[in-house]
Amino acid sequence: MTQFNWQVMSESPQKLRTFLMGQGITRTLLKQIKFHGGQIEVNGQPELTNFMVRQGDKVMVVLPAEPGNDHVPVDNDPIDIVYEDANFLIVNKPAGVASVPSHIYGHNSLVNRVKGYYVRQGYANQKVHIVTRLDRDTSGLVIFAKHHMAHSVLDKQLKDHSIQKDYLALTAGTIQSDHAEIDLPIGRTYDSFVKRQVTDNGKMARTEFWLIKQWRHFNLVRVRLHTGRTHQIRVHFTFLKHPLLGDWLYNPDDYRMKRQALHCYQVRFYDPFNQKVIECQTALPVDMQAIIQRAD
Repeated sequence: MTQFNWQVMSESPQKLRTFLMGQGITRTLLKQIKFHGGQIEVNGQPELTNFMVRQGDKVMVVLPAEPGNDHVPVDNDPIDIVYEDANFLIVNKPAGVASVPSHIYGHNSLVNRVKGYYVRQGYANQKVHIVTRLDRDTSGLVIFAKHHMAHSVLDKQLKDHSIQKDYLALTAGTIQSDHAEIDLPIGRTYDSFVKRQVTDNGKMARTEFWLIKQWRHFNLVRVRLHTGRTHQIRVHFTFLKHPLLGDWLYNPDDYRMKRQALHCYQVRFYDPFNQKVIECQTALPVDMQAIIQRAD
């Protein structure tokens, strides 16, 4: 089980419930603690959430174990772990692997592989909490939370746009600007459930990029997402007439790669449990390196 310990610092008395929610525990998690084997103590004594805590009180919370979802099969293919602690797991996803199970990829998504890893490790928490996702053919870093509370904390950071995700992309043509922001709305195309486009009635989307290097017919750019729309990078660069190399959906006549040339190489977020910033990077994958090496 996962245990947390805090000391009340506020000078004003407050309900235990209020204090715990200030630490990131949601109402849903409070119910799980109450009804599924968790524990809440103040100064070593079990207390209900309407108990009044005061400055100096020591609060302990034990989260209930989270069993795995029986509808998510185990996949024992290995995972490339970039970072792991008691609360978070960051994995380098290869291109061609879906982030989550679907009716098409029901048994070999990254979630299935992480569940297999949890089972092999014998973790008490077997439920897989995926925080960030990548398209099937986009490679790079994916963040997982290892328990409900960690997921709640990062879900709030996602909504606040405080999780930083940086990508490397190979785009067609010749980009004229060394640094720019793309602030254009994105919505579905009228004739496709999958494809997106820049459209006046779409949701606002903001993408920032820096030109790293340029060759005769393509560019290497670093991209930072400030919003998280579906296919955001692919759609924005397509609108600028610089679609990603190998993108079957938005650049179907480009055969320089077998998938879109997009890699999430860096993630950065705040870990409130250890009061530190977690920042991870991973190298450009082999297929994107090969395109660059042939051009150099």
